[in-house]
Amino acid sequence: MRWEEDSDALARRALEGLAVEEFRAGRLTQPELRRLLGFGTRTALDAFLKERGVYVDYDHADLMQDLRDLDHLGL
Repeated sequence: MRWEEDSDALARRALEGLAVEEFRAGRLTQPELRRLLGFGTRTALDAFLKERGVYVDYDHADLMQDLRDLDHLGL
């Protein structure tokens, strides 16, 4: 069972690493990256990216999307 857990963790890290590189290269959008990695909100994605030294601009359209996401989540 331990090997399966290690394998799952390795697969997740590999997915995250590849996804971040594809995002940095402009081959994935933020919504695509968010869906691929399973984050429920842009805020969660932003925190994930910040931990990896990736910073993105935040504009009015982003704020409106965040508000729609929060409404969708019932918050």
